[in-house]
This record gives sequence, C-alpha cells and structure tokens, in this order.
Amino acid sequence: MAGSGGPGGGAGGSQGAGAGPGAALRAPRAPLLLAALVLGAYCLCALPGRCPRAPRAPAPAAPPRAARGPGAPVLPVASGPGRRRFPQALIVGVKKGGTRALLEFLRLHPDIRALGSEPHFFDRWSLMPRTLDGQITIEKTPSYFVTLEAPPRIHSMSPDTKLIVVVRDPVTRAISDYAQTLSKTPGLPSFRTLAFRHGLGPVDTAWSAVRIGLYAQHLDNWLRYFPLSRFLFVSGERLVSDPAGEVGRVQDFLGLRRVVTDKHFYFNATKGFPCLKKAQGSGRPRCLGKSKGRPHPRVPEAVVQRLRDFYQPFNRKFYQMIGQDFGWD
Repeated sequence: MAGSGGPGGGAGGSQGAGAGPGAALRAPRAPLLLAALVLGAYCLCALPGRCPRAPRAPAPAAPPRAARGPGAPVLPVASGPGRRRFPQALIVGVKKGGTRALLEFLRLHPDIRALGSEPHFFDRWSLMPRTLDGQITIEKTPSYFVTLEAPPRIHSMSPDTKLIVVVRDPVTRAISDYAQTLSKTPGLPSFRTLAFRHGLGPVDTAWSAVRIGLYAQHLDNWLRYFPLSRFLFVSGERLVSDPAGEVGRVQDFLGLRRVVTDKHFYFNATKGFPCLKKAQGSGRPRCLGKSKGRPHPRVPEAVVQRLRDFYQPFNRKFYQMIGQDFGWD
C-alpha cells in the first residue's frame, strides 16, 4: 500500500513495466488508424447525397429591450410582426369581477388589440407579444391585482402603463368565485364552511375567495409603485346594467374615440347578461361562454350578512382611497 503512491506505484508503475522496444513500435498505430478512419469518412461524405445534413440549431431569441429600472427581470419576447413593446394598458383585476366581459367588449374597437385571455406575463413570465403601430394593446390577467410581485415588475419594465381594475361587490364576487370552483370540484365543502372558521366564527381571510375582496389592502401595494392617476376602476355591476357607459369610460381613459356604444349591445334575459349584437359581416350575435352568468348556489342570509358586515370597513376605505363609491353597503 505504501508503495502505491510512489513513483513506481499505481498506473505509472504498470506503464513502466510494459515499456520496451515492441511497445515503442506499436504506439503510433492507434493515431494512424484513427486518422485513416476520419479521412475515409470525409471522402465518403464528400459524395453527393451520402451524408445527412446536420440539423440547424434554432436561432437565438432576440433579447428584450433593456428594462427601465434597476434589477428588472429579463423576460422573453415572442417573435412576429410589429414592434417589441409592452402593452400600453393592463386589466389587472379582479377575478370574477367582469374582466372577461370588458375584454370582449373592447375587442370591438378598431384601435385596440386585446391579447388572448390571461397571458400571465408579469407573474408567470410567459412570452411577450408584439404590438402593432397605431394600436393600443391590452392584456388581461386578473391575478395581477392580488399578486405582490406584479406591481414592481410592471413598474420596472413599463412605468407608464395604464391600469384597469374591474371591481364588484366583494360578497357577490366571493360567491361567484365559489360557484366557479364548485363547477370544477363537485365535492367541495359548503360556502359557509370555507368562509368561516369553526362554523360562524371569524371570517377566514386565508381563503382566496374572501381575500380577493379586500380591495383596499391590495391597492395599497399597487400605490407604492403607481400613482392613483394611472388607474381606472370599472364597476362590474354597471358592466351588466350599462355596458356602453362603462366601456365609454374605458375608451376615454385610454384616449380613444368612443366607437363602442349602445348600438353594440343587447341584454340577454336568459343569461342575465349583456351580449354583443352581430357585427358587420357576422352571422349571429355573440354572448360570452356558458360559464358566464352561471347561477350561484344558495347561501344562507345570515352568512351573507356576516360577510357584508366584515367587508364594510374595507369597502369604505377603498372608496376613500379612489374617491369613488360603488354603493355595496
């Protein structure tokens, strides 16, 4: 064992033991044989059609424009026609408030390019689409409003973005949120069980259906990065009762002509929701999918009242923050 680490031990010792005149003559054979094989393969492949083409490596994606703030994340940008620009306006919330309806209504405007539903660019870093000149591009992802990381990411990359928040009575919104989840998970516990701890104990703000409705708390986080003037708060209730009026406010906020007006809407009594009249060249009117206008499960009045009492101070603070009263109380 002691000798294995010395000059004559291990691999070095065995190499020395095999050295001799015969080994010196045999040593060059391996390199010569390898060179011959390589030369033969080259000559064979020089013949037309005998060697397959090597696959082309994909072209590297062009890097996005430099972010406007220190420490901004480097995010991918999709290819395609147009310029690489961030959306000039974002519908940042809220879930089950009417964001999909607003997006579909805005699609009627020729100067608006509304992206696919919920790209999640700023909270999941999906591909950033390109924007055509002369258009305002709008992205809708309702989870942004309640995601702590979304405001600093958006601000660092596009601090001039206009932000649209569609809000709705937080109690009705929570029940609608529950109805959507229940349709996908039939064995879900009752709304009352999820909304309160220990029966009718304290409201469980850890449940997302309740937590999303704390609009004042979420807005506090956004106002650390954006002034209030960058926001427009849209009433989810008025999107149903007066869609043209609310969409008109959005067009004004975006600096666009009021192209989308009363003539584009009719009320569908079956769905209890406004639908779009058929556009020129289209065969029939267009309503939102069957998941919109979904009937809500019956929730006991005592549960509803408890939630109204819980949300009341948060609603009032929200009204004060934005200078707008939605009348939920």
